[in-house]
Amino acid sequence: MSLRDKNPVLLLVDIQQGFVDEAYWGGNRNNPDAERIAGTVLERWRSFDLPRVHVRHSSTNPHSPLHETHEGFAIHQAVSPQDDELVITKNVNSAFIGTDLYQLLEEMGASTLVIAGLTTDHCISTTVRMAGNLGFETLVLSDATATFDKQDIYGDRISSDTVHQVHLASLQDEFAQVIGSQELFEIL
Repeated sequence: MSLRDKNPVLLLVDIQQGFVDEAYWGGNRNNPDAERIAGTVLERWRSFDLPRVHVRHSSTNPHSPLHETHEGFAIHQAVSPQDDELVITKNVNSAFIGTDLYQLLEEMGASTLVIAGLTTDHCISTTVRMAGNLGFETLVLSDATATFDKQDIYGDRISSDTVHQVHLASLQDEFAQVIGSQELFEIL
């Protein structure tokens, strides 16, 4: 059975221009090809005419690059939505809170979500956890997600690669299956 038989929807979360400003988010971003890989996944998804939803973050902080008054609010050109693709705007970490995403997915008959985007430890993790709890079979694309260095509670720096891997490991099997884009292409 192909993934296409499971009513999948591609969910592209917060792939926005504002994440180009690495210093604002903590620096040392891992996986610099995440947007390009997400774009490749989107093109493949479109070739099968499967449903796709773009989610963008609208920060309530007027100084954030993701505030609607800043250029960073725009969806990254690597995954620019087409006219027939849904765009949902959120202002919290989960794509399900304060939006009609769940209802839209139900109307589509979606049973499987394939999720890519930024950042692994915030909006990806939160959205994936909720998707799993809402009963969706959820796949997270490890090479189409990324994050930045973090400072721990003692002031020590945690590398973006470590943050990324720990969050993906926390999602694996409990809320989702973590796969790479090549594995996705094999099951499509």
